[in-house]
Amino acid sequence: MDYAWTFPGALFIPRNMPIPNEQKVLLLKTERGDFTIEPYGVDKPGPGEVLVRIESTALNPVDWKIKAWGYLHTVKEYPAIVGTDAAGVVVALGEGVTKFAVGDKIFHQGYFANRLATFKQYTIISAEIAAKIPDNITFDQAATIPLGIATGVTGLYAQAREGGGAELTPLWKPGGRGKYAGQPIVIFGGSSSVGQYTIQLARLSGFSPIITTVSPHNNDFVKTLGATHTIDRRLSSSEIIAEVKKITSEPIKIVYDAISLGSTQEIAYEITASGGTLVLTLPSEVPDEKLTPYKKIVFTLGSVQVPEHRALGIELYQNLTQLVASGEIKPNPVEILPDGLAGIPDGLERMKKDLISGKKLVAHPQET
Repeated sequence: MDYAWTFPGALFIPRNMPIPNEQKVLLLKTERGDFTIEPYGVDKPGPGEVLVRIESTALNPVDWKIKAWGYLHTVKEYPAIVGTDAAGVVVALGEGVTKFAVGDKIFHQGYFANRLATFKQYTIISAEIAAKIPDNITFDQAATIPLGIATGVTGLYAQAREGGGAELTPLWKPGGRGKYAGQPIVIFGGSSSVGQYTIQLARLSGFSPIITTVSPHNNDFVKTLGATHTIDRRLSSSEIIAEVKKITSEPIKIVYDAISLGSTQEIAYEITASGGTLVLTLPSEVPDEKLTPYKKIVFTLGSVQVPEHRALGIELYQNLTQLVASGEIKPNPVEILPDGLAGIPDGLERMKKDLISGKKLVAHPQET
C-alpha cells in the first residue's frame, strides 16, 4: 500500500485518506450568540492521541443550554465549538498509539474545548478513552452512546464525592456483574438518553425491580432495555410515590434522576431511603428545609474527559466494544438531521422545546 508521512509525531497514513488543512465547524462566536458555519484548521494529534474524521455527531441537552444560558460556564473561551458525542474513522495516529490503526471505526466522548469538541468534521481524542465500533451498529448508533453511558457510569460507579456518583461496584469488576440482585432502583426519565443507558447498566448490575418514570408511549420500549416497571411521568408527586410503594416495600437506596428538574428532584429525594444516594445530572434544587444528613445527593459530572473520572473512563472504554457487540448495551434510537452541521441549530431548538422523546438527534458533519 502507498503510504505518506503526515507531520512530526504522527505515524504513516495511507494516501487514500488525505487530511485537509481546513475543515468546517459549527461555531459560537460569542457567549449566548448564534451558531455559524465557519472554516477552521484541522488539529494534529499529540502523543497518545488520534485524529478522527467525524461521520456522526449526536446532540445533547447541554449543547442548547450552553448557547441559551452559557450553562455553568462550561465553555471558557469564545469563539467556541461544542458537541460531545462522535463516531468516525481514525485518519492519523499520534506518537505511541498502538490501540488503533488508520481506518479503524471508533466512537468517543468529546469535551468543551475546540480541539476536542465534535460539532465539526475532524476532532482529537485520547486513544485510551475511545473504542472500536462493533460490526452490529452504525456510525449513527455509535454516536448516541458516549455521553449517555458516561453519565450513567459516573452516576452509578464513580466515587462518592463532589461530581462523583453512588460508588457502586462497576459491572466489569470482579463480582460486579449482578452484584445488586434483589435491590430496587428508581430511574427518573427512562426514555432519555442517559435514562436508557442507566436502565441497561442497572440491569447488568443486577438491580430488581428497575422502576422508571416515562411517557406511556415509551413503556414497552424501556422494558426492552431492562425496566421492570414503568410509572407515568405526568402523575403528581404523591401519585408517583404511591406507585413506587405498590411495586416494592424494600428501601430504595439508589435513585437516579436523569431529568433533574426541580420538580423531579424533590420527588426523587423523598423516594430515596435513609442511607441512600440520589444521583442528579444537574445541580441540586432540593430545598434546604427538606434535606437530611441521612440521605446523600450527588450531582455527577458525566464525562470521562475530566481528571476525576479518567481512570473509570479508561475501564469503561476497555469493555465498551464487547458490551455493545454482545447486545448487552443497546444504542439509542436515532433521528438523522439534514444538512450536516447546518441542521444542528434547529435540532437543538427542538430539544429546548422538549419536542424529542425516546430518540437521539444525530448530524453528519461530512454532509455540510
